[in-house]
Amino acid sequence: MKHLKKIMIVGGGSAGWMSAALLSRLFQGLYEITLVESEDIGTIGVGEATIPAIKKYNELLGLDENEFIKRTQGSFKLGIQFNDWSQLGSSYIHGFGVIGQNLEWLRAHQYWLRARKSGRASDFANYSINTAAALQNKFMRAAADMPDSPLAHIAHAFHFDAGLYARFLRGYAEDRGVRRREGKIADATLNAEDGFVQSVTMADGETIAADFFIDCSGFHGVIIEKALKTGYEDWTRYLPCDRAIAVGCARSENFTPYTKSTARTAGWQWRIPLQHRTGNGHVFCSSFMEADEAEKILIENLDGAPLTDPLHIRFTTGKRKKIWNKNCVAVGLASGFLEPLESTSLHLIQSAVIRLIRLLPDASFDQATIDEFNRQTDFEYERIRDFIILHYKATSRDDTPFWRHCRAMEIPSTLRRKWDLFASNGRVFREDDELFTEESWIQVFLGQDVIPRGYDPLVDIKSDTQLAQYLGNIENVIGKCVAVMPSHADFVAKTCKA
Repeated sequence: MKHLKKIMIVGGGSAGWMSAALLSRLFQGLYEITLVESEDIGTIGVGEATIPAIKKYNELLGLDENEFIKRTQGSFKLGIQFNDWSQLGSSYIHGFGVIGQNLEWLRAHQYWLRARKSGRASDFANYSINTAAALQNKFMRAAADMPDSPLAHIAHAFHFDAGLYARFLRGYAEDRGVRRREGKIADATLNAEDGFVQSVTMADGETIAADFFIDCSGFHGVIIEKALKTGYEDWTRYLPCDRAIAVGCARSENFTPYTKSTARTAGWQWRIPLQHRTGNGHVFCSSFMEADEAEKILIENLDGAPLTDPLHIRFTTGKRKKIWNKNCVAVGLASGFLEPLESTSLHLIQSAVIRLIRLLPDASFDQATIDEFNRQTDFEYERIRDFIILHYKATSRDDTPFWRHCRAMEIPSTLRRKWDLFASNGRVFREDDELFTEESWIQVFLGQDVIPRGYDPLVDIKSDTQLAQYLGNIENVIGKCVAVMPSHADFVAKTCKA
């Protein structure tokens, strides 16, 4: 075996510094790591909402959660509220964590489906500690010392300022030996025999060689696309939105422990509460709406006065045909783009870096290793894609041309298979290591009014009285737990105020 010696990370921002921080932590000086970035090249920096998997990344770094939140002006997140997606006036929350409590071998939603058919079911949000607490702006961390209580099953993620997070991780990585090189890359040199990347040439003329390149250069794809000509798989036929406008506004007193996603006439608007401001954005389809109109809708629906000029972003939903090509792995926007509807952007960065560490090559760059990395990454991208498509396709809205287009568009066979199974008897199964769990699919299917025609026949083992007692007990216990939880604002003020 011939070991790698030099690793170059091309680009900073969240992708670059998340990569640098974790590699420097786990490799402990085994490799020489250089990160090249230019202060003159801005980052997108609007990915401020996360999912619970980010806690694993922070734990790998050994970060103190309260200190991390203070340093990034962060807040907590129990889920995402979707308004006007199924139809105008509709609302539901995709909450993290468990739904109720399984009864014997069946999930709680199966019993809820039977109760719903007889008109005796409460709002589905009442059966999850995360969703019930979110609707009352309550928050606390899971109580590990109460294993038999719903309070032990609270699952949380974060909202934070992505720019502050990158700055925080930069200091962390540099303290552990990562060398930062300021400047723009003018060109990349490929080996004439095998096409591998040998070095980059900086704008000032310096040539920097490396054995392995991690491309975190955003949509530009400086190495993965401009140098290696990898190609891009376009998913616009499934996800037609191709523009976004982002702007921060003054913080609102409505300090919610959840992200809000509100469907608009040709897309959707996000709202992310931070300690020092509220992050907002409008994702839309340029085939159905002009940018000026989209910006007007965004500004008119802010909680407070804008703090910056709106940032306009163009994108094409999809992914590189190979995320790992030769001796280069693309991470972040360089690898692909899935709109932030389910807050997966930062997760895809962390997932790629962890996968790279698990499949770290030696200098031979064994093709089987590269193929396995790409297989796992493709699977993850495709299943997240399917989950996002579900929100658009499963709608009864026909009030605008955009929503009529979404209702009529084709969907991947992988999503159709899962949809048809759930629509039959409410069954859903997590495939391999796909990101979203059964609980996530259940909440979005039901929230988007994909109501199964039936339910698992084994539910009928229970009598009406047993059914009512079971569901009523879940609802009552969760209600009592939420009642004793502090407000989100109070919890942040007492534990991690910036």
